[in-house]
This record gives sequence, C-alpha cells and structure tokens, in this order.
Amino acid sequence: MTIGLLKEPAGEQRVALLPESVKTLIDSKVTVLVEKDAGMTAFNSDTDYSSIGATPSARTNVLGADVIIGINPPTESEIEKLKVGQTLLCVFQPLSNKPLVEKLQGLKVTSFSLDNVPRTTRAQSMDVLSSMATVAGYKAVLTAAAMSPRFFPMFMTAAGSIIPSKVLILGAGVAGLQAIATARRLGAVVEAFDVRAAAEEEVKSLGAKFVKVEGAQDDAAAGGYAVEQTDDYKAKQQALIQGHATKANIIICTAQIPGRKAPVLILADTVVNMQPGSVIVDLAASTGGNCELTENDKTVQKHGVTIIGNSNLPSSMPMDASKMFGKNIVNLLKLMIDKEGTFNLDWEDDIIANTCVTHDGNIMSERVKNILFQTETA
Repeated sequence: MTIGLLKEPAGEQRVALLPESVKTLIDSKVTVLVEKDAGMTAFNSDTDYSSIGATPSARTNVLGADVIIGINPPTESEIEKLKVGQTLLCVFQPLSNKPLVEKLQGLKVTSFSLDNVPRTTRAQSMDVLSSMATVAGYKAVLTAAAMSPRFFPMFMTAAGSIIPSKVLILGAGVAGLQAIATARRLGAVVEAFDVRAAAEEEVKSLGAKFVKVEGAQDDAAAGGYAVEQTDDYKAKQQALIQGHATKANIIICTAQIPGRKAPVLILADTVVNMQPGSVIVDLAASTGGNCELTENDKTVQKHGVTIIGNSNLPSSMPMDASKMFGKNIVNLLKLMIDKEGTFNLDWEDDIIANTCVTHDGNIMSERVKNILFQTETA
C-alpha cells in the first residue's frame, strides 16, 4: 500500500506528517511518497524524509497513491481526477461543504474528514480539532499580549502599581481552556463564558471566574459540542456578555457550532463602549466571527479596539502543531492498517464509521447524514 503526503497550499505553514510520523507508518510496512518541499515551512527538508525511508516525489505521483493525506484537501480539479477506491484523509469540514461531499460520493472515493473524529475518550488521541484548538488557544493569548498596550500581570514598582489586565474568554472548549490557562500564567484576571454546563467546573479549576447565563438548552446529547440556544437565552446571554466585555482589556473568542455560523456574542455597539487599546482575537472568524466587526484573515481597528480575525493560528506554530497533527493521524491509521501493511477498514469500529464521510458511493457518517442531509430525509 502506498501513502501520499501532500504539500499544503500557500499560506499554510504546517504539514500533515513530520518525518517522525512518516517513519512510524513505514515501520508498519507501507510505502510513503512525500510531495517535494512538503515539510519546508515546518522546517523539515526532503532529505529529512528520505533519510527515514520516504520518497520525495512530484505532486502528480503523490495524488496517485492509495491513501492521500493532507491538512487541506486537494484542489477541485485534482479531486475530479481521483480514481474509484482511492482514500483521502484531510480536513474538509463536511458539515459546511456539501458540494465536496457529493463530489467525493459520486467519484466513489473513500474519504475521511479528520475534523469529523468523534469526541469520545477512545478517540482523544486522534482528535485533530482538539490538538489544533490547544495551539490556537495558547497562541491567541500570546498574540493579544503582543498587541496590547498594557501588561498582563500586576506589577508593584517604584513608579507605582500596575493593575493586571482583565481577560474575557468566550467559549470554554479546548481552545478556551488553553487560553484561560495561558492568560492565568501571564498573570491576568480571567473570566470565561460557555453555554455548556460542564464547562463551569473546568473554568473554575483553572482559576478563572465563570460567567453563567441561566436557562441554557441541555447539551448532554451533543457529543461534547455546543448546541443552538433559544432566542430568549440568546437575549439574556448577550446582555450579560456585553457588560463583561466593556470592562475587559482582552477578549478571546472561540465559540463555534459545527456546521453553523458562529454565534455573534460581541455586538458592534459593545466595541464602541470598550476601553481604548483593548484587543479582540476572534478564532471563529472563518465562520462569521463571535464579534460583529470581525473581518476574516484581517486585523482591523474599530473605535480604538484592535480586532484580529484569525481562525488558523496553529499555522503560525508549524513545528509543534504539525507534530501533534501527525500523531493524531498515525493513531487513526493504526486502526486501518493491518500487520501486513494492508488497508483494512473495520466498519464495526465506531471511530472509523463516524470519521469516514464517503465510501463506495455512500455517505457513511451518521453525523453528516443527520446534519447535512436532514432536509432531504425529513
């Protein structure tokens, strides 16, 4: 069996597999083709890959492999040339990319979307969303600290006392919790908000204050993800958050709902009333942003507030982000590659069944069926 590792498009600094991860696959009796210069932006050369047994090759050859691996999917024209039975592993956000799902289904390509790994205890070591959220939450706080005109910690100096920065974290998932931990390490006073009831204890355990809005819809059956809330709850939520936001020096936005537009938690009017010099880092920018004034992939200043719209902060830490991403992929592939180095899919395995989006012309993931095609089956 041949595995092909793609070079990422311009602007993406990570690579899906570092040489250390590729070696693990080669030790599993598979052949690995690596697109030339695939690892350069993550500080790994073609020589680093060839020295552990991989073969640097042209992109056309890599796209002919039995299993093709990348962070971003190939281009549309490249996908159209894939053959029946080939397997594609990447992050293509199937819940918001129905045309691509239908194209892969029609081509009878086996596709695994790495952001569709179920959030279960057993699948934690394969969860790229959690790994990359850890990087994003950490880097978001450092980015905010670098842009802020204020210190994070309290200082007692001969020139007087400096009060600590106030940080508000919106969304206490993996990214939010890492942002809390990082901001606390830097000495800030931290508050956090999340609609999930289970988040309160985690927030408090990290030394932050939990901003609680009563009346949240039960999320017990959502598999660890946030769920859509009622209009009444949203109104109470906005009123409470706006009051805390105007007192904050830093806001880190991480709240997202899979397959939906990100909830707007910071209104334009709130930005007007924020303290001059405040910084908002919006990790939900690619799905509309938690701040009404966020512009995706841009840093803008509005009413004296710096708003950073960046949903791909992990790319700015390519070495460790690639290491974590690659380890997740290897752990997933261990479920699919047998002792003889053959690709063998066990459809009784819930991780394989739920991560797989298309196979042999069928939609495999129940989650994708229920969310993406619910109107057709209703």
